[in-house]
Amino acid sequence: MGVIKLLDKHMSELIAAGEVIERPSSVIKELVENSIDSGAKHITVEIQRGGITFMRVTDDGCGIAREDIPTAFLRHATSKVHDKQDLDAIGTLGFRGEALASIAAVAKVTMLSCRENEEIGTRYEINGGDEIEIDDAGCPKGTTIIARDIFYNVPARMKFLKKDVSEANSVSAVIDRIALSHPEISFTFIRDGKQTMKTPGDDNLKNAILSVFGKEFTSTLIPLNYQHEGIKLQGYITRPISSRANRSMQLFFINGRYIKTRTAMAALEEAYKGNIMTGKFPGCVLHMTMDYSTLDVNVHPSKLEVRFTNERPIFDAVYHGVKSALLSGDNRSPIKEEEPIKPEILEKTATKAENEQLQFSYQPKAAKPVEKAEKISEKDSVLKGDSKKESIQKSVEFDNLEEDKNEPEIFMPEPSSFSPIMVSDCVTVDPYTASVRKKLEKAKSEIENPEEQEIQAVTEGEETSHKPTILQEDNEPSVVKNQDKLIDSFLSIAGVRLDSESDAPMKFLGEAFATYIILEKGNAILFIDKHAAHERLLYEKLRRDCGKNYAQMLLEPITVTLDKTDYDALLNNLSAMEDAGFEIDDYGMGTVVVRAAPQIVERDDISDTVVEMAGYLAKNKRDIMTEKMDWLYKNVACRAAIKAGDKSSEGELMALVEELMENPDVKYCPHGRPICFTMTRHELEKRFMRV
Repeated sequence: MGVIKLLDKHMSELIAAGEVIERPSSVIKELVENSIDSGAKHITVEIQRGGITFMRVTDDGCGIAREDIPTAFLRHATSKVHDKQDLDAIGTLGFRGEALASIAAVAKVTMLSCRENEEIGTRYEINGGDEIEIDDAGCPKGTTIIARDIFYNVPARMKFLKKDVSEANSVSAVIDRIALSHPEISFTFIRDGKQTMKTPGDDNLKNAILSVFGKEFTSTLIPLNYQHEGIKLQGYITRPISSRANRSMQLFFINGRYIKTRTAMAALEEAYKGNIMTGKFPGCVLHMTMDYSTLDVNVHPSKLEVRFTNERPIFDAVYHGVKSALLSGDNRSPIKEEEPIKPEILEKTATKAENEQLQFSYQPKAAKPVEKAEKISEKDSVLKGDSKKESIQKSVEFDNLEEDKNEPEIFMPEPSSFSPIMVSDCVTVDPYTASVRKKLEKAKSEIENPEEQEIQAVTEGEETSHKPTILQEDNEPSVVKNQDKLIDSFLSIAGVRLDSESDAPMKFLGEAFATYIILEKGNAILFIDKHAAHERLLYEKLRRDCGKNYAQMLLEPITVTLDKTDYDALLNNLSAMEDAGFEIDDYGMGTVVVRAAPQIVERDDISDTVVEMAGYLAKNKRDIMTEKMDWLYKNVACRAAIKAGDKSSEGELMALVEELMENPDVKYCPHGRPICFTMTRHELEKRFMRV
């Protein structure tokens, strides 16, 4: 008896639908592409609950005749392809005739359509591939398709759908790309009863970009218009200074179709070489128009990829077009100097009460020389580049300056009133954490002003003793308790095994060159690099805390525009971003607001850091630490750690060893150098030729 059987119509349609319809955004994509092919000038997309329960696409295209509507829902029924020659030059977005049949197989579908020469329209209803009814209906010119309860008859597919917000963001991403591919069409997107996007449909690509991505991204664009070997290139690219942390804003369109092409991507980035920082990526919205016969769009189920007969002209067109645009459009911004406000204007505009309250002064009067002068420190003299004698002559007592009583004085608030508000200030912390923070702040200032720190060290004329923040002086004996994990971890690096004396306590023997701690344990001697050990402990603490204990509220929040995929991933992982020290709120339409960030991240780097972390989240990466943040943690730990050559007491060094004991996995510093070196008694006796 044969085991191969022919599947029935219903089963075959469900299987075929799975190849085309993956989620609600797949339905929207197919329906909107049909609307574009119908010649529509206005398309409205409406969804509820992410499109899971309700989707509606309305257009003002040519409509469908009543006798053609039932046929349109049959598999491989289409009006766009008639013979095999048509497949060699496909100019429409749809051509397979599978979309409506696949949608009707997994959802409850209602269609309303009316042609221009018809007085009354048609209403057609089909559920799960079974026709329900066809009847007259009053409707405007064009077509409206409503799809309800997607996958209602395929529970196995339903359970793989994501949250309503995620599905809605996926639909929004599809609408964004289609709206950019056809700026001549006005698109309206309604999400849960609220209009979230509308393009003007004036055939101006920049206006469409403004409607989709907002003013911030649009203001960074450079126009591009280029033609090469029959390939016409139009669109916009971002300025090199406005590069991004990932490729999410690289959008390519060929003959009005959004595609993913490695050839154009490589050409784009090659053209930016030498103009953009390493690790940064340009953004673009580029339209390529070429002969339909030079590419094949029937190579991907979702038609997101195409195959070119010759990729070299594509690469050359993008490369030379981008190069030309950068040379002509990326000009230096002129520097505009602000003219000083004239005092007479201030006097006219400010009222007497305001003058008394603000005590505003535009310029102090010349001061008379004074006999007494404060002594200026030698350190300040060196910092200013003056000799001690010259510095004393230059110093004056401003309290003795003669002032014009008729002139108001400038009011200068205390510097402390401008100190930043930090989350950490509102939380009670233990002495250890407080001391570490003090070290981190000092290390950060060293990173920002290395020259000033070096000058200060010279002028002070004395050694600065860097004490490890984790150490405290005590009077206990120099014996580390419960050190088995630590010694085993270190000895495992050198491949050393202890003999029967392994139960002996670890003894402190001393410190060599004010750098290496020397310990004795059984038949082995351990040399520990105190700087490398302390550095690694601080680095692990920073990574473990992820900056949340060092978060700082921003005086002015920063808005970040994201691709819809990254935007959705970020919103679904706000708790992870909070653990990393970022306080982020949803601002809508692919934009988020950053209200707090770790102290070690500079304000100018916050936007790129959020974009990079969102990209990691979109790729389902658990470790969202960016390369720059990791680099900052390493440098802060290095500068905050006790230095080689610093004087340390025995108690401090043994406390550092105790800390290492609690972290047996710490074997190398953040830069890869080993923390410990081990020498056995046998090796030592061999040196002295005792064995």
